[in-house]
Amino acid sequence: MIDITLQNFETELIQASVEQPVLLDIWAPWCGPCRTLGPMLEKLETEYAGRFTLAKLNSDDQPEIAGQLSQAFGVRSIPFCVMFVGGQPVDGFVGALPEPQIRAFLDKHVPSADALAAEEEADVADLLAADGDTDAALAKLGEALAIDPANDALRADYVKRLLEGGRTADARRAYEPLAAKAMLDARAAALGLYLAACEAAAQARAPDALHAVIAANKRDFEARYELAQIHFAGGHFTEAMDELLEILMRDKAWNGELARKTYVALLELMTRPAPKAGTPEAAKGALEVTGRSQVAPSDPVVDQYRRKLSMALF
Repeated sequence: MIDITLQNFETELIQASVEQPVLLDIWAPWCGPCRTLGPMLEKLETEYAGRFTLAKLNSDDQPEIAGQLSQAFGVRSIPFCVMFVGGQPVDGFVGALPEPQIRAFLDKHVPSADALAAEEEADVADLLAADGDTDAALAKLGEALAIDPANDALRADYVKRLLEGGRTADARRAYEPLAAKAMLDARAAALGLYLAACEAAAQARAPDALHAVIAANKRDFEARYELAQIHFAGGHFTEAMDELLEILMRDKAWNGELARKTYVALLELMTRPAPKAGTPEAAKGALEVTGRSQVAPSDPVVDQYRRKLSMALF
């Protein structure tokens, strides 16, 4: 449990909630229901064992923060609790609710014990991969996914690492739960095309033979796409996009816009994720209830190829 002030609001509430949900309890010493709710929340923080952090704010001592949150949520009474996730207030409740209702509220926003354990395993996998131990990293990711099989982000990372390691058959099996989500999920769609490229590359003609076919007929899009898939499967993403651009500049709609879709998939896989936790400095004398959004770091190669796609399409 932490006490929130104007001085630590940014670091202990906004930034901290990027890493882990933070429940802010706004109370006052003279408030009877607050004295009932406070100990209950402290007990739940202990029982939830690190799955959320309890923060407390004395509205008498910190009227600026309490007033802004009350205005944002249209609430004029205390106790008033606000859940912060990802650097923003996402939900809240008013009054000393019964414990079962508070548990239900927490369970909407707090990761399950299995999800937390899986995330810890995935963090270990990242460290192993950074040290070059790809086999151990894959094994750890597999363990994490077994703990939390409904975690699509974790599954996507696992599939990508399997494909990078040449384990196409294992990747196909791991990808199946994501396949139905490809229409609405850009990452799932990109991985589906990556998987298809790896499977196709195993049966493809030799690159020299494909180059000869293309040299004889630059509009042999089947051969050019086959070459792009070989590059894609081999991890040569920019080479794959160069071949796809040649198709797009000649026939944007070829084969149901397959060249464009594959190009977009490559960009998706090349784009680095937004940082897990930001470190922005708070503006002196200002209060930011919603914090600052995390932005994925720019990649000049990705930016260059996005511009190339835009020029080819428009």
